[in-house]
Amino acid sequence: MANISASMVKDLREKTGVGMMDCKRALEAAGGDMEAAIEHLRKAGIAKAEKRAGKTAREGRILSAVAGDTGVLAELLCETDFVAKTDEFQALAASIAKKALDEFAEDGDISASVAASVAERMTEVIGRIGENMQVRRVLRWVGEGRLGIYRHMGGRIAVMADVVGEPEASLLNDICMHIAAFSPQFTCPDQVPAGVIAKEREIAAAQVAGKPANIVDKIVEGKINKWYTETCLSHQPWVRDDKTCLAKLVPAVRVRRFVRWQVGEEL
Repeated sequence: MANISASMVKDLREKTGVGMMDCKRALEAAGGDMEAAIEHLRKAGIAKAEKRAGKTAREGRILSAVAGDTGVLAELLCETDFVAKTDEFQALAASIAKKALDEFAEDGDISASVAASVAERMTEVIGRIGENMQVRRVLRWVGEGRLGIYRHMGGRIAVMADVVGEPEASLLNDICMHIAAFSPQFTCPDQVPAGVIAKEREIAAAQVAGKPANIVDKIVEGKINKWYTETCLSHQPWVRDDKTCLAKLVPAVRVRRFVRWQVGEEL
């Protein structure tokens, strides 16, 4: 029998809208061949839940769960914001986040594994509500420092940050709120890939082409430093006081990693 991975099941689920367990069985019957599995599902006849496959799930909510140094974000999508606001949908999303927190041990993206584990329940809820739904992504982190989680607009935007340096609870919340508001791309200048900086320098140099060589370097350096204040969390004007930044406010605190999710955004 072919080895059917969770990612293969997730791919077939996204292509067809069919429940995870049915996708797994179809892939097993097709020996792992994706096109043959799709044909198998078409021939088998699709139940009510699967008939929503043509409907796009772009609404939804991001739910979270945290215990000690471990945190989870889970994004569950549906077709309409009306359904996303219902108690049943919110409870389903919350239970998926809690399951990811309690029943998994990995640090990182566990989307496919979690989606497969709740496939039968998802099919039941889809059939009852009549809207397509999708576990879009699930992230589980075991923090090196303290984990902060912040949800905005009822879960349409969510942030998780791993912060070292013993931050106070209020500062941890403010860091997450800042990330939600200002969407930094990097934690600090040291974490910007060399290739990205080289490209920014190239762009900056092109903008001052023709000026004397002895001042070009200074101008370019100034532009790069300004770019850091736009893209790096540590150097952006602080959410509580735009006259300072996180690096100056609490130099002993360091954001090790962060994510900012928005419902339905391009990945």
